[in-house]
Amino acid sequence: MSVLEALRVPEELSARVPAEQRGAGRDDVRLMVSRGVAVSHHAFRELPGLLRAGDVLVVNTSPTLAAAVNGRLGGDAVVVHFSTRGDDGRWAVELRDPDGRGSTRPRPGGPAGGLVRLPGGAQLVLQEPVGAGAAGPVGVAGPARLWWASVAVDVPGLLARYGRPIRYGYTERDQPLAAYQTVFARPSRDGSGSAEMPSAARPFTAGMVAELVSRGVQVAPVTLHTGVASAEAHEPPYPERFEVPASTAWLVGAARAGGGRIVAVGTTAVRALESATGEDGVVRAASGWTDLVVTPRRGVRAVDGLLTGLHEPEASHLLMLEAVAGREALGRAYAEALRRLYLWHEFGDVHLLLPDEGAH
Repeated sequence: MSVLEALRVPEELSARVPAEQRGAGRDDVRLMVSRGVAVSHHAFRELPGLLRAGDVLVVNTSPTLAAAVNGRLGGDAVVVHFSTRGDDGRWAVELRDPDGRGSTRPRPGGPAGGLVRLPGGAQLVLQEPVGAGAAGPVGVAGPARLWWASVAVDVPGLLARYGRPIRYGYTERDQPLAAYQTVFARPSRDGSGSAEMPSAARPFTAGMVAELVSRGVQVAPVTLHTGVASAEAHEPPYPERFEVPASTAWLVGAARAGGGRIVAVGTTAVRALESATGEDGVVRAASGWTDLVVTPRRGVRAVDGLLTGLHEPEASHLLMLEAVAGREALGRAYAEALRRLYLWHEFGDVHLLLPDEGAH
């Protein structure tokens, strides 16, 4: 058993409300910094002083959708989590059981042919588990809890009218959709977005971005529309839509040539950028679906550092963090985070992993 697998995160370290409801604002969270195995502790507002001119922050511009909608399957109340729009117009959805406290519990997927009645007279029909059809990348298996469904309505319009942000049981109460948008979010032309917030960027404010730019830190956009995670199963990510524009590919290449560091803001930004990076380490414009899982064995080719939230010890994202920082550094940091009572999850504190430049 690794050091990380042996860690247990106490329930009281779950961030139950957004930072602005606990303190002075979105940026009022703590920032743990790992440089190799060395760990230091800061306020998030100190981030501009921890980066340097020539560094590039790669950020995910995907907006968060109000992706949870109440429905009925037969006589049962269910909550539908709309996850990913397929190439053929179907949607990958997860059905969950309401828990009576405003959040949900997992339920078995299906059944095939099941009709779910939605608000406003809309309905969807469950067809097959994700991975069984060709709506996304052919032949890529997905978790059985996610099903392709035909939906007889414009889903972005349905979500805008009747949806609410996906909420998990560790949060205290419902929050407005604005609490789940980052400063980098931009509406997409077709109404697509993320079922769950690209949360590493949540503490950024417009003022913070202005200060970073004034210090010579550049910001490069990518897009990756995240589907629903499973807080229970710790599954690896399944295929998701992404785009790395030519301007970002050029900026990353120029910065690396000039000695700048490429710091991804969130695991989604890593996944998008690394999906556009060849074995030669060159980032090129790319878009489509990615099923990339970044592991220590695969490694990272374009990313030097990562700003991310704190993940459960069993989460598949930790493989990506280990690829960036190494297992020893990650174990040291997480032990420190527990000792210092850092807060976990999307409204919690953040962790900056930087190269150990003293080792070269």
